[in-house]
Parts: sequence; structure tokens; C-alpha cells
Amino acid sequence: MERHFYYIGIAFFGMINGLFNQGALATAYVFVKILAPALLFGSESLTLMFASLMVSTATIILAGIPAALYERYVGARDDSTEASLWIWVAGTALLTLPAIGNFFEFKL
Repeated sequence: MERHFYYIGIAFFGMINGLFNQGALATAYVFVKILAPALLFGSESLTLMFASLMVSTATIILAGIPAALYERYVGARDDSTEASLWIWVAGTALLTLPAIGNFFEFKL
């Protein structure tokens, strides 16, 4: 399979988790509200979107850790192997499970 399909899947699951995971989004919102109130000009919508971006990024980073450990164990040197990309996609899918219900509730 082409590599860009893996990246599209990883980005899709990260986006779904960032937008629809209410628990993680609420936590990130509180941190953004406390740590960066002047950065976003006090706008609630910008604060919420920045918190969503933080959750999406954290999902992709956390799911990449097992893939990186696998690459280290196998000894891959140049580029990601197909197995490590599958591990990364599966990790993002597992982290997105709490948000899948809300995703289907909105019927998107």
C-alpha cells in the first residue's frame, strides 16, 4: 500500500480524536485557558480550536511511540517500515475509540 494512505489514516484518526473526545478536549481547554489566555486574544472559539489541535497532536505523538520502539527494536535505519506504519495507524485508532461514539452521534 502507498505510504500516503497510512499518513491519511493517521491524520484522520488524530482529527477525530481532537474534535470529538470530550474528556481530553475539556482537559486541554483548561490548560489552554490557564496557560495562554493572551495568546489567543481571549476568544473562546480560538481557545477551543487550539485545545482541539493540542489533543490531535498529542494523539499522533502518543501513537507514534510504539511504532518508534518497534523500529528501534528491528533496527530500521532509513525510513519507516510498513509494519511500523500499521502500528502507528492502529495506535491512533485505539486512542480514538473514546471519540468514535460522538463522531457517529453527529452523523458526519
